[in-house]
Amino acid sequence: MSWFTNLGITAKFTIILTLFMVGLFIFGAFYGYQRQQKLILKGEVDNARIIARQIIEAREYMSEVLTDEPSRNYNLVPQVVATRIAQRITKNTTYYVRQVSLRFRNPANRPDSYEQEQLKGFTDGATKESFQIIFGPKGEELRYLLPMKAEKSCLECHGSYESAPAFVQQRFPKGHPSYNYRPGEIIGAVSVTIPLAGLYREMSVNLRHDLIIRGVMFLLVLLAMGYIIHQAVINPVSLVARSINRVARTGNFSDRIPERGHDEVGQLILAFNDMMAELERKTEQSRESEERYRNFIRMARSAVVTFMEDGKIIISNEKAERLFGKSRQEIIGEDFYRFIEAGARLREKISTRLASGAEGMIVETREHRVLSTSGDWRPFEIALSASKTEGKTMITAILRDLSEQKSRRI
Repeated sequence: MSWFTNLGITAKFTIILTLFMVGLFIFGAFYGYQRQQKLILKGEVDNARIIARQIIEAREYMSEVLTDEPSRNYNLVPQVVATRIAQRITKNTTYYVRQVSLRFRNPANRPDSYEQEQLKGFTDGATKESFQIIFGPKGEELRYLLPMKAEKSCLECHGSYESAPAFVQQRFPKGHPSYNYRPGEIIGAVSVTIPLAGLYREMSVNLRHDLIIRGVMFLLVLLAMGYIIHQAVINPVSLVARSINRVARTGNFSDRIPERGHDEVGQLILAFNDMMAELERKTEQSRESEERYRNFIRMARSAVVTFMEDGKIIISNEKAERLFGKSRQEIIGEDFYRFIEAGARLREKISTRLASGAEGMIVETREHRVLSTSGDWRPFEIALSASKTEGKTMITAILRDLSEQKSRRI
């Protein structure tokens, strides 16, 4: 993930927001597909239940109201009537409806393996209906079965052989499964088969349209959120980052960012501006202090130089320049210890004192010999003072010529 950490905040935000929205889109699509599938299944189960109930109700009604009409017209037999009604209801549809029974009389009503299993489950009377999605010859199918019970009116034809009407006896001999029904017995079921391939195709088309609409909406939301967050968060933070880089590069603390709002980003900008103001104030104070220090050095009666811990001279006054016989440009950057006869020993002594944490007056001696502009070594009293500025140690040396004092004594 090192490539990700090296990306800019805008790229990171865009990637994270895009992944989040894509994940949300995929989840919504999957959830929508599952929901539509459940709704389709529920609707088709309701349709199958209504058809099965209508057929059973028609069968029971015909059994109750008919007397001897079926003997003259076979099409008025309740089972035949129910079959004809099922054919009319399902005409021009993909539904397939029939009556099935384990005691079938018509070979066309022989139950298949699935129907046989469900009919056996109905015999205990606990199962009210059965539906399941199975794979048939033409793909997925919804299979629905609603059990039919033997009513009292059914026993007029399907009770004992002896009590059955003559036209029934002529069709079904003694010992045929059509006899010996008992009231409340499960005698069969209305079986409804609904192919789901067409419904799934329609659902896929609807889902595709839904996904296109959702995709457009998600894209608009993504763009809107990206614009808002860029304007409210990323752009102000980037502005702060660019300002900090510019300050670090130029050292100009006068840079300010226009204040906006009182939220977290606004407080960040306000804190940045306060920090810049404080740094500008301290820089100005430091500049003034340094200027006063330089003026003090220039007006000092003795030679004064300021050098770093490694001996590199960074400030000098005119007396020091005359002492060493160099201009200010030439003396800046020179090694101070090179002008001291025992420079190596003095360097070591100063380093030791600095390492121990000493501040202020660290070394004072009366007899250091200094290389003068004439090339000879002259005695000087050197007072050394160390201080730290911006974490760097600077040492100021005041050199007082002892040869002048000796000559005045003489």
